[in-house]
Amino acid sequence: MVLGVLGLEPVVETVYAALLRHPRSNLSDLQAVTGLTEQEVRAALDELADRAFVRPSRDIPGGLRVVSPQVALDLMVRRQEADLARRAQELAASKAAAAEAVAAFGALAPNTPVNGAERLVGMDAIEGKLEFLAKELQRECLSVMPGGAQSQASLDASRPLDADALGRGIAILTLYQESVRNDQATHDYAHWLTKNGGEVRTAPLLPPRMLIFDRETAIVPIDPADTRAGALCTREPGIVASLVAVYEQAWATAVPLGAATTRDTGTGLTPAERELLTLLARGMTDEAAAKRLGIGLRTVRRQMATLMERLGASSRFEAGLKAAQRGWL
Repeated sequence: MVLGVLGLEPVVETVYAALLRHPRSNLSDLQAVTGLTEQEVRAALDELADRAFVRPSRDIPGGLRVVSPQVALDLMVRRQEADLARRAQELAASKAAAAEAVAAFGALAPNTPVNGAERLVGMDAIEGKLEFLAKELQRECLSVMPGGAQSQASLDASRPLDADALGRGIAILTLYQESVRNDQATHDYAHWLTKNGGEVRTAPLLPPRMLIFDRETAIVPIDPADTRAGALCTREPGIVASLVAVYEQAWATAVPLGAATTRDTGTGLTPAERELLTLLARGMTDEAAAKRLGIGLRTVRRQMATLMERLGASSRFEAGLKAAQRGWL
């Protein structure tokens, strides 16, 4: 179905197509033309009215006037764009609120619970808290693991906790950076997770590292740039809700581990190449871009050289201009 990509169900699209062919059709006519039940046609008409694909007729009392596809689709796309803009603003607000709240807890005494929050300093304290939370887990664990390849020590520490949770029927959803596809140990671990019932997705860019237990407790780094500052464990509903919102947005745009990385049909860019161009266009150095994407410096330079060749550019500045002119950024 053509309009499926815009969220229109096949039954609804069938009724809309019938109305375009027979604009003065009534309920019985539409049933006969489409072969649908009265209930299905009524439900489809209700959705079409909600989306402004049909409007009340001024010529036929109680009847409907079908709106042309050009007008209806333009209105639908505009609504989706407005919804995306609203969600982007909400996500930005959630990120800011979470970051501000986490920073406020940075002054807590190490490893001392205060009003449902605890600043964890040292790997022993963090691993001890993770073991306790994993044992108490009832439904779901959400995690973001940025930085590309994970250390073998981290993978070894996670496996028994994940195995126990999966064995108890706990849902485990993990976000890795796309570059883990190039690290055999992390890639093998991710496959082990999915084979045993977990879900793994990847994306070129991720939010800071986080673990969310049953959407009630979260562990995040107090300062993602300084691991020595420790981690914050919190049950504060406002902070946890903000982190869940950030997680869900990242999860919705990530790609399942088993799916092949696809290139945009318009630009020919992979998601990782687009993110690299965007970061470098913002003035980020090769070293900073490599760290952000979780890949090696040589990989960044090799990918950028390939992109410059495709753009026919002799400098980063020229590449940025040409990429913008082509609508790549």
